[in-house]
Amino acid sequence: MKSVFDKYHERYDAWYDRNRFVYLSELNVLKKVLPKKGRGLEIGVGTGRFAAPLGIQYGIDPSEKMIETAKKRGIRVQPGRGENLPFKDAAFDYAAIIITICFVKNPRKVLKEAYRVLKKKGEIILGIVDKDSFLGKFYQYKKSVFYKQAKFFSVAELTVLLKSAGFNNISYYQTLYNLPDEITSVQRPKKSFGEGGFVVIKACKEARGKIESPDKKKQNTYFRN
Repeated sequence: MKSVFDKYHERYDAWYDRNRFVYLSELNVLKKVLPKKGRGLEIGVGTGRFAAPLGIQYGIDPSEKMIETAKKRGIRVQPGRGENLPFKDAAFDYAAIIITICFVKNPRKVLKEAYRVLKKKGEIILGIVDKDSFLGKFYQYKKSVFYKQAKFFSVAELTVLLKSAGFNNISYYQTLYNLPDEITSVQRPKKSFGEGGFVVIKACKEARGKIESPDKKKQNTYFRN
C-alpha cells in the first residue's frame, strides 16, 4: 500500500483540487465533530489535506512522499503505521482516522492503538465512505488506483470494532448526497447516517453514556522511546 501512495502522491493530492466542493463538504462535517482545542493526531495523515485546515498538529503515515508534503503544510509527521503508533500512552486529546481505516492491514489493532495514545475521555473521529451507501458501492465498482486495494466498512461494522476497542458514546454525522462529479456546492452535514456517502463517526474513550444504535437509519516529548 505504501508504494501505491508513494507512486501516486501527486495524483492523490490533486484530486482534492479537482473535487473542491466534495473536499469542502468533508471538511465541513469533520469540523462539526472535531474538538475545538487539545492535542490532536491524524493516523494516516497523507499529504496533510485534512490535518492542516482542521488544525491537527501531529500525524503519522507510512508513505515517505506523502509525509514530505504534509510537513510542508506544517504538520509534525512521523513515518509509521497505525498498528504500532510511536507515541506514549495518553499523549493526545483526540485522534482522527479519515478514510485511512479502509487501507490498514489490521483495523482492530489500529483502533486499540488509538485508544492507548488517547487521554481518558479522549475522542476518536473516523471519516469513512460507507460501504452500504451509494458512494461506497460506486467506489467498489469503479476500483480506482487507490480504492481497488481498499476494504470498505459499513457504519455497523465500524461501530462493533469501536466498541470492542473500548470506545463509547458513539455518534454519527453524514454528508455527500451525490456522486463527486455532480457536487457543485458545499453540502451541509446531517446527524445520523444512511443518506450521505461520507460518514463521520465520533466516539469517546472510557466515557459513560448511551450508544446510538447503528441499525437506526437516521513534540517529540510525546513519542515513545
